[in-house]
Order: sequence, then C-alpha cells, then structure tokens
Amino acid sequence: MTNADRFLLAGVMGFPVMHSRSPRLHNYWLAQHGLTGTYVPLTVPPERLGAALHALPALGFAGCNLTIPHKEAALDLIDHIDPLARRIGAVNCIVVRRDGSLAGANHDAFGYIASLREAQPTWQADAGPIAVIGAGGGARAVLVGLIEQGAREIRLVNRTPERARALARNLGGPITALDWQSRADALEGAAMLVNTTSQGMVGESALDLPLDPLPTSALVSDIVYIPRETPLLAAARARGNPTVNGLGMLLHQARPAFHAWFGIMPDVTDELRAIMQAGT
Repeated sequence: MTNADRFLLAGVMGFPVMHSRSPRLHNYWLAQHGLTGTYVPLTVPPERLGAALHALPALGFAGCNLTIPHKEAALDLIDHIDPLARRIGAVNCIVVRRDGSLAGANHDAFGYIASLREAQPTWQADAGPIAVIGAGGGARAVLVGLIEQGAREIRLVNRTPERARALARNLGGPITALDWQSRADALEGAAMLVNTTSQGMVGESALDLPLDPLPTSALVSDIVYIPRETPLLAAARARGNPTVNGLGMLLHQARPAFHAWFGIMPDVTDELRAIMQAGT
C-alpha cells in the first residue's frame, strides 16, 4: 500500500498533552513532503496507557511519541525495546510494525547531541569536565548521549543526592555524583554545563546555580525550550558563555521518529525553527 492509498496517522500520548509542540512540528513536515495525514495530541491517563498503545494498530497509526508521564511505563507494555531505550530507561517513540507489534525507541540522546553539533559545530564531548544538573528522565538521555560521544568526566549534581548516585551506578561510565551543596565545585574548570531539570521553564522558578566558578569559555546548555532563553542561559550569555537552548533537542529527536513512521528523514529548516519559536 502506498502513502496515496491511506491517511497517515501518528500522534503524541501524554497526560497532560495539549501543551505539546510536537503536532506543530510533525504536521509541518507532513505538509512539506506532500503527505496526506495528520499528527494529533492524545490525552491518555496513566491507567489507560496499555489500552491506548495496543489500539494503535487497529486505528491505523504508524506510531506515536510518548511524553510525561508515559516514557518509563511503556517499557513494560510493548513488544520490542531498542537497546538504547533500554539503557536510557525510557521510550519516547513507538513504531507499529507490519505484523501489528509495537517497537519502542528513544531518540532524545540523538536529538540532544544533534542540537549541540548544529549550534556549536566544533563541540567535542571530551573537551573537558561536564557538569550536569538533574537526575530525571532528561538527564538519563543527556548522560547516555555524552558518554557515547566520548565524555571523559561528568559531574552529576541533583537536589536528592541518592538519586544522582543511583543514576551514576546504573549508567556507569565517567560519572561522579556530587551533593547539591557541592554544585559550585562541579563548575570549577568545566568545559560544559547542562541543565536537565525543569527549573527555568515557564511557571517554574529559576535554577539556583550561581555561575561564578564556571569558566566563561564553557558551553552552557539547557534542555528547556519554553522560554527560548531561560534565566540560566540569560545569565550565561551576559557573562560571555556560548549557549544552546532546548529547542534543537526537540526538533532533532523528532527526525528519526518521522523517518521510522513515514520513510522520510526530514530537515530542520530556518522556517521550521521560526514556526516552533513563535510565542516562546
């Protein structure tokens, strides 16, 4: 069956989900490539996730993305898990296979690294120590991506130090967990700082992290994309640090999902970035 013979369907499941910008993103690509179909937000409460996922084949969906709070729960609900998603401990993309089975992947690490290379083409993970703030789902993807790119020293800081230590043990590699009280020490001599928490997002308080010990040459990255410039990025830019916001991660993690569903690897264009930035 060709694309012309059917209406293409994909979506994003979350609870809540109407804030998601993924529909704007994927529907842009569908239109750009002349594909007849749509990408829709699907409000799915946690107790209905299994039923919703297993309805995808019958409804003709090519697949879906998963957002909070479903990324981890899906690991026990689908048929095939990509090794990288298993390592990260979360799924953000479901693909409906030809036999109706469900395959899960996680493209957040790919999206994060691609966003860094787009914004800073000379970036290298082994350029020096990397300070990572937060130990949640976003941190897992960022850490795996950094490790795979050759990071040699990662200083992981979280308000709950036990969680940071558990994550360091789980992922292995060059990760050292530090207490929140030592967060200033994590910045000393660092080549890069990454915020993986929701602090600085619209409606959230700013990240409590004075930048005085951070070299002005260090790259400062925030996976938050609403607003485009968080208080952390604004403070970093004001002191001369290069910065990367979270929009690129959102855009680039979507590319392999679109390819898996529809057979086309889309590009991140200036027009798309402008559309996605509107109102942020």
